[in-house]
Amino acid sequence: MAEAFDIGARAKARCDQLGVAPYSEVDGQLTRRFLTAAHEAALTATSGWMLEAGMSVRRDAAANLIGRYDGQLPDAKALIIGSHIDSVRNGGRYDGPLGIMLGIDVVEALNRAGRRLPFAIEVVAFGDEEGSRFPASMSCSRAIAGTLDASALDMKDADGVSVAQALKAFGGDPDAIASAARKPEQVLAFLEAHIEQGPVLEAEGLALGVVTAIAAQKRLMVRIEGTAGHAGTTPMNLRKDPGPAAAEAILALERICRAGTDGLVGTVGRMTALPGAFNVIPGAIEFSMDIRAETSATRDEAVMTIGAEIHAIAAERGLSATVTLMQALAESPCDPSLMNLLDEALADLSLPARRLPSGAGHDAMVMADLCPVAMLFIRCEGGVSHNPAEAVTEADCALAAQAMLLFIDKLERRERA
Repeated sequence: MAEAFDIGARAKARCDQLGVAPYSEVDGQLTRRFLTAAHEAALTATSGWMLEAGMSVRRDAAANLIGRYDGQLPDAKALIIGSHIDSVRNGGRYDGPLGIMLGIDVVEALNRAGRRLPFAIEVVAFGDEEGSRFPASMSCSRAIAGTLDASALDMKDADGVSVAQALKAFGGDPDAIASAARKPEQVLAFLEAHIEQGPVLEAEGLALGVVTAIAAQKRLMVRIEGTAGHAGTTPMNLRKDPGPAAAEAILALERICRAGTDGLVGTVGRMTALPGAFNVIPGAIEFSMDIRAETSATRDEAVMTIGAEIHAIAAERGLSATVTLMQALAESPCDPSLMNLLDEALADLSLPARRLPSGAGHDAMVMADLCPVAMLFIRCEGGVSHNPAEAVTEADCALAAQAMLLFIDKLERRERA
């Protein structure tokens, strides 16, 4: 463990390196969307670090970057360590990439020590966890888990480019997307290290936490249609303006979620007025809704309630509304035996075994369809995430690296038993 602090410092530094051009599409901020030039640049740099760590490197048909450190037998099952390389628009540097960089450096520590395990270790950089380019998210982890619906390739970005078109231009192969799927007998477990994206660990003075489960979520696209008209010549009482109806719908979502239980939350993160001119009453308003809760039942009840309210609001104003489900992810519990191994790793570091749920979605919830999963949370300053102010410390990253190495030690002992 002597070099673990250096590992933590280097993992953080690499995330910082990836936080600027050419690894961002926009100067002065971090925006790295799926299948863009910034994504390609980040994969190229990360591939080099994987090679330096002693891994073989490849990309699959879904544009996942995979580094493999073979076990004692070439065809051994793999412990997959991974997270996402993409970002939200104007996001932070550690949400996703930190888990990848820690995975790479953990493998390098094993390689330097000349250790081969009864299982392989694969470090995966998923490309599309955030869904910041296309309406749905986690297409890369779903491809590996074997749960990607072919219709996801037809989804289009704001410029009308489909996932399939973008993937082909990127060097992926949409026609061979099924080849990215792994078989359960090939995978031992999945481990994701990730910043908490919340304030709990910092409030309790803790560097690390063990995730118990990931919240259920649904993504909806809402379209309310009225009649476009001149902004200056159409009297207020004769308008069929979808804008106020959309505002009512957003307030209804807030009211429903504030009254909910099981950590129910709702967010409208994207809204477009069409045709989108200062002097035109919009003919339609399109907006997203992200609804999450600790249980699918609570989430689904909220989705049904808000859907009914949207249709009622539109009808009362003489408008029409459509609510389209873009993505549904059930709540995903982490594996109890793997949680216990993480608890033991934290205890070995004289850290309390703090368990907590995740309100944010992660690739781990998709990978749970393939194999047992575990998540390690890392404290972030102020609980701030999806924001340029996102921050972690080298010391906390060092502890995360040590915990991951200890987890691997314990998993090795379990597999040899």
